[in-house]
Amino acid sequence: MKNKIKNILLLVLLTTGIYSCEDYLDVNTPSSAQTEEALDMKDIIGPVMFNTVYAFYYAELSYGNYTQYFGSYGYGAAGLTSTSSTWSNIYTEALPNIEVLKTKADEQGAVHYKAVVKILEAVNLSLAVECWGDVPYSEAGDAFTFPYPKLDDGETVYAQALSILNEAISDLEGADNSQILMGAEDLFYDGDFDQWLRAAYTFKARMQLKLINTGGATASDVLASINNGFTSNSDNIMLEFPEGEINPFYSTNILARNTSNFYRAPNDQIVSMMNGTTYPFESGVVEIDPRLPEFFENEGEPGDPWRGFMNGGTGESSDGEDGNTFYKDGGYHTSATAPLILMTYAEAMFIKAEAEFLANGGTTTSSGISTAGYNAYLAGIEASMDEIGVSGTDYLADTAVAVGEAGLMLNHIMKEKYIANFHNVETYNDMRRYDFSSDVFKDLALRLEEDSESEYVGQWFRRSIYPSTETNSNENITYDETTSITNIWLFE
Repeated sequence: MKNKIKNILLLVLLTTGIYSCEDYLDVNTPSSAQTEEALDMKDIIGPVMFNTVYAFYYAELSYGNYTQYFGSYGYGAAGLTSTSSTWSNIYTEALPNIEVLKTKADEQGAVHYKAVVKILEAVNLSLAVECWGDVPYSEAGDAFTFPYPKLDDGETVYAQALSILNEAISDLEGADNSQILMGAEDLFYDGDFDQWLRAAYTFKARMQLKLINTGGATASDVLASINNGFTSNSDNIMLEFPEGEINPFYSTNILARNTSNFYRAPNDQIVSMMNGTTYPFESGVVEIDPRLPEFFENEGEPGDPWRGFMNGGTGESSDGEDGNTFYKDGGYHTSATAPLILMTYAEAMFIKAEAEFLANGGTTTSSGISTAGYNAYLAGIEASMDEIGVSGTDYLADTAVAVGEAGLMLNHIMKEKYIANFHNVETYNDMRRYDFSSDVFKDLALRLEEDSESEYVGQWFRRSIYPSTETNSNENITYDETTSITNIWLFE
């Protein structure tokens, strides 16, 4: 795994040279570029996976601030964002090379290989819609024919992404007589197509959960998909880093702080979810969530409470005292070789728990869930604890967590999903789905902006604006900052 990612990092540079320049009509071929014909599928798919994960990472740098996982220096609130690096990864790195892969797979009759490529295509397309709403699709990827691609209706593109995902599922469930296997080039599963099938179903359930509010799916649809999805933490989709390569959250939050450069630190929202403030523990045994010291470190005096920073504040925590909690050097998410995480079994279980809750007639303020839903809620917590490498026995026994089937509310599920999905873009989707409700995300409040002159004071940022690189060069894409506070169709 470690050596193959080193090789993939080199190939990222090579495959980037092939297509991203072509997409921008650059007639000067870089010296590192490889021709399409010179590369096999195995040379291209690893970089596509790499760039797909990084598309999510770049989006999280802004969205993680909106969801109050972190702030600049702990407290700085993010303004509107274009997530331009995510756009670049999707439209100049991932999707063009995906088209190359599909052609090569067709030429060789590699049905299952192409199915994996289709999954990656659906993931990238759906992310684009979730970031910007209407996005290029029908005219994207062919810069010579369509130098200024139009925006396609986001709802149509999302439906197409779901259709592509369904095709991938059907292909993986069917026969493949090509005998072409995927091996070390697969950064996630080492070529295990059964795991890719479970990933496709899990991602489908993730998409369907967002479609419930639009009438495009039902809770029963979500359950039908997730019941064919991930079965354990071994199915988690993660990008691991080898020796000599550094996790970007480590470099930007640990190394940067150690060298007096810009860094991020955790917000009060996530810390208070884990230190017993928002959900006081009741057993007398548990004082803090056992994952808390695996994520962060308390730099206060011995015995001081864990205090995150208020988003948009000046360095204070919710109790008025100075924040004292920072990312941990060597922490689960911030060690030099910590993985970047795309989707986990824990999330799958919380998707199932929420779908069971909704299927049972649940609302944002009601309580009560089926046995299957409650078991999924507990399984999600246990999976997260196992993933982090801590014991959750006492935590799971505490009645603040073990509320019982009759006592379980949506906010309990979403609290645990919020913690388990730390640094995951999906949290921003969850908050938009529920209109940033403090009934669903307990104690969630707008960023503090007492001295702000922003015209968006008192409003949540609800999407990315289009990058200036596009609005300055493509007459079909208009620059409009006000879209940052309006929902895309998926979250209306």
